[in-house]
Amino acid sequence: MQTELSRKLGVEHAVFGFTPFPAVAAAISRAGGFGVLGAVRYTAPDDLKRDLDWLDAHAGGRPYGLDVVMPAKKVEGVTEADVEAMIPQEHRRFVRDTLARYGVPELAEGEASGWRITGWMEQVARTQLDVAFGYPIKLLANALGSPPADVVARAHDRGVQVAALAGSARHARKHREAGIDIVVAQGYEAGGHTGEIATMVLTPEIVDAVDPLPVLAAGGIGSGQQVAAALTLGAQGVWLGSLWLTTTEADLHSTALTRKLLAAGSGDTVRSRALTGKPARQLRTEWTDAWDDPAGPGTLPMPLQGLLVADAVSRIQKYEVEPLLGTPVGQIVGRMSSERSVQAVFDDLTRGFEMAVDRINRIAGRSGT
Repeated sequence: MQTELSRKLGVEHAVFGFTPFPAVAAAISRAGGFGVLGAVRYTAPDDLKRDLDWLDAHAGGRPYGLDVVMPAKKVEGVTEADVEAMIPQEHRRFVRDTLARYGVPELAEGEASGWRITGWMEQVARTQLDVAFGYPIKLLANALGSPPADVVARAHDRGVQVAALAGSARHARKHREAGIDIVVAQGYEAGGHTGEIATMVLTPEIVDAVDPLPVLAAGGIGSGQQVAAALTLGAQGVWLGSLWLTTTEADLHSTALTRKLLAAGSGDTVRSRALTGKPARQLRTEWTDAWDDPAGPGTLPMPLQGLLVADAVSRIQKYEVEPLLGTPVGQIVGRMSSERSVQAVFDDLTRGFEMAVDRINRIAGRSGT
């Protein structure tokens, strides 16, 4: 599963694996793919440094990267406390009432929320980059469009490729104009923040829009046959995120959540603003239903919604309140029916890829692989 891009980056397979877990990122790189660690949950620089130390020591000398959530436009002088003050009391009451209805216990006195969507903030994201550029990362990806111009220049000065996610050809062209090296075409099926256009339609549109920049296909990809399809559409690799959530290296800290993921079908996700304020595909739960109910107050814009629900999500996760328990995940969850190692996932991907290539060769009247 090699392409021009994978050869340029020195990886065996053109499979880029996004994950919040250092152990998964390291295993992806060791298996011949390109592990990308998500940084949004690291609000303390020392925590990110600790996990990058571990990742660097366990990636087997293979390349890896970092994914940040950074706005393209800089906002000066805005603190988390300033944003917190903007949250209406009506929404705070709605959170309290919903948690009380399901009997969700409070966190222990003095226990801070372990889930904060604050990586979007300028000062947090830049602190993450200060740490990351001290390591031999080969890729910096941004989930909120193109990073600021000075960040792109800083990465390029260090020989680091910059990638940005796009949900439309219009977004992709903006990335090209901003000097981005790799565009990730993230289709509607994907987990997390995603747009309205399906991967099968989106990928060739973006390939044409930014040619000759390399494009990675993302969304609804979980088999080698789908990898082959993505390359056939003009992509130079695939960007996989959800697929790693049920690997044995993943540390969800919740057997109940793993159980829900393994039992879910492809129709058991929903695009909801409940988590961050932007449409994000996630498991459908009674929590997402409550926020999407017209009788409720509705969600707040990003980043207010993420800050509003941070403590609530931590409580739901800690006490494994199953009706409310969810996570960002794509429609590919329907294929995630058993726990497997990262290496076993790669073995399956390569077998499926070879089968697909053989099938196309037979259709085209050619023999061999």
